[in-house]
Amino acid sequence: MVVSVNPNENSLWNTVLEMTKAAQEKNSDPLFWAVQLASTLNSAGVSLPSTHLAHLLVSHICWDNHVPIAWKFLDKALTVRVVPPFLVLAILSSRVIPNRHLHPAAYRLYMELIKQHAFSFLSLVNGPNYSKIMKSIDEVLHLSQIFGLKVCESGTLVAYVFSVVLQLLDASLDDERLLELSPENNFRWSTKPQDMEIDGLGSFNEKRTEHHERLCKANTVMAIELIGEFLRNKVTSKILCLACQNIRSLWGSFVQRLKLLIMKSTALRNSKHVTPEALLQLISDTQRVLFSECKTTSKEVHAIMASSSLISSAGQSNGTTQSSLWLPIDLFLEDAINGSQVAAYSSIEILTGLVKALQAVNGTSWLDTFLGLWIAALRLVQRERDPSEGPVPRLDSCLSMLLSITTLAVAEIIEEDESELIGETEESPNNHGQEKHAPGQRRKDLVASLQLLGDYESLLTPPQSVCSIANQAAVKAIMFVSGLTVGNGYYESVSMNDLAINYSGNMRHLIVESCIARNLLDTSAYMWSANVKGCSNQIPRNVTTQTPGWSSLMKGSPLTPSLINALIATPASSLAEIERVYEIAVNGLDDEKISAAMILCGASLVRGWSIQENTILLIIKLLSPAVPADHSGIENHLIGCAPFLYVLLVGISSVDCVQILALHGLVPLLAGALMPICEVFGSTVPSVSWTLPTGEELSSHVVFSNAFTLLLRLWRFDHPSVEQAIGDMGASVRSQLSPEYLLLVRNSMLASFGKSPKDQFKAKRFSKILTMSLGPIFLDSFPKLKFWYQQHQECIASTLSGLEHGTPVHQLVDALLNMMLRKINRSGTPLTPTTSAGTNSSGSGVEEVLVRLRLPAWDILEATPFVLDAALTACAHGRLSPRELATGLKELADFLPATLATIVSYFSAEVTRGIWKPAFMNGTDWPSPAANLSSVEQQIKKILAATGVDVPSLASGGSSPATLPLPLAALVSLTITYKASERFLVLVAPALSSLAISCPWPCMPIIASLWAQKAKRWSDFLVFSASRTVFHHSSDAVVQLLRSCFTSTLGLNSSNVCSNGGVGALLGHGFGSHYSGGISPVAPGIFYLRVHQSIRDVLFMKDEIVSLLMLSVRDIASGGLPREKLKKTKNGLRYGQVSLSAAMMRVKIAASLGASLVWMSGGSSLVQSLITETLPSWFISVHGLEQQGGECGGMVAMLGGYALAYFAVFSGSFAWGVEAESQHSKRRSMVIRAHLGFLASALDGKISLGCDGATWRAYVSGFVNLMIGCTPTWMQEVNVDVLKRLSHGLRQWKEEELALALLGIGGVGAMGAAAELIVGRGI
Repeated sequence: MVVSVNPNENSLWNTVLEMTKAAQEKNSDPLFWAVQLASTLNSAGVSLPSTHLAHLLVSHICWDNHVPIAWKFLDKALTVRVVPPFLVLAILSSRVIPNRHLHPAAYRLYMELIKQHAFSFLSLVNGPNYSKIMKSIDEVLHLSQIFGLKVCESGTLVAYVFSVVLQLLDASLDDERLLELSPENNFRWSTKPQDMEIDGLGSFNEKRTEHHERLCKANTVMAIELIGEFLRNKVTSKILCLACQNIRSLWGSFVQRLKLLIMKSTALRNSKHVTPEALLQLISDTQRVLFSECKTTSKEVHAIMASSSLISSAGQSNGTTQSSLWLPIDLFLEDAINGSQVAAYSSIEILTGLVKALQAVNGTSWLDTFLGLWIAALRLVQRERDPSEGPVPRLDSCLSMLLSITTLAVAEIIEEDESELIGETEESPNNHGQEKHAPGQRRKDLVASLQLLGDYESLLTPPQSVCSIANQAAVKAIMFVSGLTVGNGYYESVSMNDLAINYSGNMRHLIVESCIARNLLDTSAYMWSANVKGCSNQIPRNVTTQTPGWSSLMKGSPLTPSLINALIATPASSLAEIERVYEIAVNGLDDEKISAAMILCGASLVRGWSIQENTILLIIKLLSPAVPADHSGIENHLIGCAPFLYVLLVGISSVDCVQILALHGLVPLLAGALMPICEVFGSTVPSVSWTLPTGEELSSHVVFSNAFTLLLRLWRFDHPSVEQAIGDMGASVRSQLSPEYLLLVRNSMLASFGKSPKDQFKAKRFSKILTMSLGPIFLDSFPKLKFWYQQHQECIASTLSGLEHGTPVHQLVDALLNMMLRKINRSGTPLTPTTSAGTNSSGSGVEEVLVRLRLPAWDILEATPFVLDAALTACAHGRLSPRELATGLKELADFLPATLATIVSYFSAEVTRGIWKPAFMNGTDWPSPAANLSSVEQQIKKILAATGVDVPSLASGGSSPATLPLPLAALVSLTITYKASERFLVLVAPALSSLAISCPWPCMPIIASLWAQKAKRWSDFLVFSASRTVFHHSSDAVVQLLRSCFTSTLGLNSSNVCSNGGVGALLGHGFGSHYSGGISPVAPGIFYLRVHQSIRDVLFMKDEIVSLLMLSVRDIASGGLPREKLKKTKNGLRYGQVSLSAAMMRVKIAASLGASLVWMSGGSSLVQSLITETLPSWFISVHGLEQQGGECGGMVAMLGGYALAYFAVFSGSFAWGVEAESQHSKRRSMVIRAHLGFLASALDGKISLGCDGATWRAYVSGFVNLMIGCTPTWMQEVNVDVLKRLSHGLRQWKEEELALALLGIGGVGAMGAAAELIVGRGI
């Protein structure tokens, strides 16, 4: 390094150099020289220690004056501190280490100086010119460039210590010719001399004698021993731990090189002071030393938090114990298959993040985590064993959640683990190009968890509809164990009649089969999973009847009707089978294509769990057929595919299919495929028809209506305008799905796919014949769809206007009104002043109307709002009877089912405007609910009361007439008279329900009564749905339901709803009629998950949940806990150890419940509001909760702080994940930075707190502890200044280790502060 000096300084340094040479020639006393030198520099006003002098003295020695007296002078200069020792060592390392073989004595002296001075950090940190010295060290060793430090002095001390060890390690490896075996050969510091120095002066004086060789070997041993000393020393080991935590890429390379040294070094084995085993243990200890002491920061805190670990409660299985730790998974799974809305994101990703978060915060092993996940998913299926009958089936969605979604989530977790192991193995010095890698620990834990799952027999009983599939899986396992090898055709041919009556496969057989198909298990799993009732010799060895099935298809059998039916009814068992069907759908004859479409949308879609995502993607691909090579003409090529597309659309339109699509996160891709179909078929005149093989007639209107209604179900179309108009705050916490949003998500998914390691693993699971168009799609590409969507929004925002007399739209309105009323036998009467012609019932008139209506569907939809407005106005003024209105609406929906969407949109908007007179549901003009309205209202009260909700304001209808808003009466009349197929009903029914819930009481009970008269088998479902309206209108009811969720989960009441608390009390057995004579009580958790979408004000719930959490803490501390001998702590708290452990377990469960409710109710936006607004406000406010706890007041205050700490960390980890890379990382960093800033300001005294001091201290220490131990990546996103302030506040509390650990995980920017704290404490 060249050091620049000005002319005045130049003469001074020349004088110093001459003084040194003269003293060297005279062999002067080094101390006298050093004192004289210091006096000269002080007189010249040079600040000591001098960085310039350090460069000068080292340059003087290397290599013209490499003599003992010169080294003595340097040593004395270090002793009297006229030069900075660490800078001298840095300069020497750059000069001596590359020339250590030419000058072994210099290398030896350099290491001796390291021993004397490299561990004295306090004088460096507290000494003058600290920043200047560190900057000079950085310039010499290029630390900022090598270690990626943005600010040269931030973390330079850590980087320097790490660099010393790295240089010694590389030199030692090079000495023994091992460096070439290192994974990385791009040396960061030179370990060999430069060419121009080889012929230096020393090369002639120091000949390679036997003494020279011995000295070189001794130097290597000494260097290795120095590495051990750096790893052993308390201060340097902690500083190196900072490097481990924050410079991971280089640390990994360092560890690999050190392991290479440990395995191969002869010098290490010749050392008398360090052994290979000891060195290996030191590196292991160093990687965890910083945080092992952090966990003992506050021994009282540690005892409390450790007492709630899973291990301490592993032997317990009921109530608020082990299974309750996974309660958030139960809640998420139940909410995900609710079906009230279609999700735009994959449940696999959300579940994976949730499982990782719980594993981290609960501090459990992956074995326990996987077991908890499987149990939660099995409980979901068991809650659907005996459901109440209704229009929304859920069993297939639940099975897909267990056997496809959960399995894929487990696969992602295991793949992530093993990808890291593969990376480590490839860098390992022992790796010699092996292809196979041993299974990781997580995969082993998966096997162990599935083996333990066999102990939970009550959860493994399969639903009746999948018993045969479970039995086949069991038989397959038994045959493998028995050594029998058969093909898939065997299982297709064996019926349950062929099997012994004792055979009973269970859900674990299906889980194991799914895991084997996903390559998570190998076939050895059959050895421990084949334990079913029965013996192998009872298996039929000879099957005489060969039934057609998938094996027949793979052998080339043609698609006969019997084979088609068999393939539709039986799920494919392999990807190859489903690919074969796809090939037929693409290249077969027209009839074969239709048959292939029916097969793809059959059992393979719904119950082909191991290939489900591939089946869905192949179907979506088929919905966007390529332009045929021989296509010509102006007609869009999709028109020629109408029958094929229609079969696909119908096949995926069931409630379960759409829900399964949503679970896999493929709704945006489906939306992108549906929009072109809607645009093309909606723009086509229905002049051509097609005939399906079944004889069904198709038109462009039919294809369009199916595609359009399916598209609308993919976004929140069914929610009325009143919900969308709640306000900006409401919209901010509940995402409003829309066509633009779905396309945005689709484009983002496709653009980013393949860029992350996770995507690379996903790609391996996808079919190789699958290709997707990656280009972006925008709503502007579909002008007709965009126009309809704009009209839909305008209809919501304001009343209709703009219909001009004589325009094509006006003429179409006339034609549609005539078509709607063609069956009404009366003279023509204009429905509106603008209607030029009355009704005409003559045959020629009807035919003329139908001819006039041979128009594209988009044109009809444009006119439909004006038609509805005219019809509803006529009914309001008595020109059209209610029955005639309902009949006309039915005619319109029959003519073009897609108009149901506009009917829903228009009537919903008109209801919220409140300008229509009420309709009297008297049984004369409108249908009457009188027959069962009183019963329905009583059942609603009964359901609410059983759940712990008492709403006195619910008054029975009594003698007052039942009324509905006119548009709502029209809509409900249409739904109970219109015999629509399921795929159209599922569009209208949710909208009707949402609209009725938003209307005043008793609108929803009236509608439930009317529907119960039509569909008595759905009575319980309808009554339960009607009860949701209470929570839309009553905040008190919401609070009571939330309170019931807490008390039942924690087992704090004696209600018949809960027993010992836990998941069973919160979610019960699902929703169904288990008692004769009426609906059974609904567990509060199930109730909340069904109603939270109906709650008007989402924001108020976070405040209520915080209040309920703190009330629960008080109840936990004061009621029903076992009490043993009381102990008194240094803080004056009196508690028994067992009682505190039990209390802490319940507090933790209460916090996880509260966090789950906040997250599922409002997503990440509500969590953000909770952490940045609600919690700071709570701490600032005054509370008297600890006084209400009586003799447990101190314990209440302390537990309250820990409860809020868990609550905050659970909430954040659920919403944003615990990983470094997250789609929410930008929002997460902003929120955490703001919250830690609040904590730091409060600790600094800048903010006055109103809460109890014990609560505040418990919260801060608990929150920081949890972030350090569970979510360390969060800290690296926080501003370093905030971390320093918070660390300073913790040190004021004497929480030194916690303050250090906080800085230790704060990223590269906080390393310097952490290292200085380590040095300052003199650890």
